[in-house]
Amino acid sequence: MTGIGILAAIIVGGLAGWAASSLMKANTGLILNIVLGIVGALIANFLFGLIGVSFAPSWIGQGVAGLVGACILIFVARAMRR
Repeated sequence: MTGIGILAAIIVGGLAGWAASSLMKANTGLILNIVLGIVGALIANFLFGLIGVSFAPSWIGQGVAGLVGACILIFVARAMRR
């Protein structure tokens, strides 16, 4: 998320976290949505980098990465609770 700036990363992270929590039926608040989106984007960018997929430093690319990463984080958190 270095290519889009801190404020943009928070906005994109918040939107991606909100979309992921809605998609995965998770009951999370605004702050956790932002954290899920930003951390999710970092994780997804790393995982996609391992398989050779690179998102350009754009809002849409980071939004997709944040959505995928946040869904992965929600899935892992649910699996660890069981």
